[in-house]
Amino acid sequence: MKKVTSLRLLVVIAVAGLLATGCAKKPAPSAAATAEQTPVASTTMQNQQVPGVQEQAVTETPAAPAVEQSLQMIHFAFNEYTLSQEARGILVQNAAWMKAHPGVKVRIEGNCDERGSEEYNLALGQKRADAAKKYLVSLGIPADQLMEISYGEERPLDPAHNEAAWAKNRRDEFHSVK
Repeated sequence: MKKVTSLRLLVVIAVAGLLATGCAKKPAPSAAATAEQTPVASTTMQNQQVPGVQEQAVTETPAAPAVEQSLQMIHFAFNEYTLSQEARGILVQNAAWMKAHPGVKVRIEGNCDERGSEEYNLALGQKRADAAKKYLVSLGIPADQLMEISYGEERPLDPAHNEAAWAKNRRDEFHSVK
C-alpha cells in the first residue's frame, strides 16, 4: 500500500510541475493568414520595377552582417515567379559575391504577399526560390552551394494590407548559412 501511495504522490508532483511550467503558446494567426482572397493565375513576364520598393542588403543575424551585405533580395510582380531584368541584374551581383565566397552556402527564401491561400503561396514561394536558384546555377554557381525554401506569406517585410506592402513582400531573400 505504501508503494501505491508513493507512486500517486510522484504522479501528482509531476502533474503539478507540468501545470506550473505550462506549455509553449502557439502564436495567434496573423490577419494575412486569415485573409480569403482568390489569386489570379498569370505566368507572363513583367520587366517593370515595383514602385516604392528599394533593394537593400539582407542581414540575418548581427554576428554576420559583413558576410551578407552584398546579397540583395529580388522582387516579383503579382502572382509571378519569372525573373525581371532588374532581378537578373541583382542575381548577377549575388553570383559574383558567391563566386568570391565559394565555401559559403546560401539559402534562397521565397516569399509572397498575403493574397491567395496558404498552400498556393507556399507553392508560389517555392517556384520563386527555384527560379532564382536555376538562374544562379546558369551563372556558374554550384547547385550544392544553394538551398531553397518557401515561407509563402508567413514572413512579410511590411504587414500593411495595401499594394505598396504587397510589392515589398513578393520577394526572394538570400542568406548565408553555416
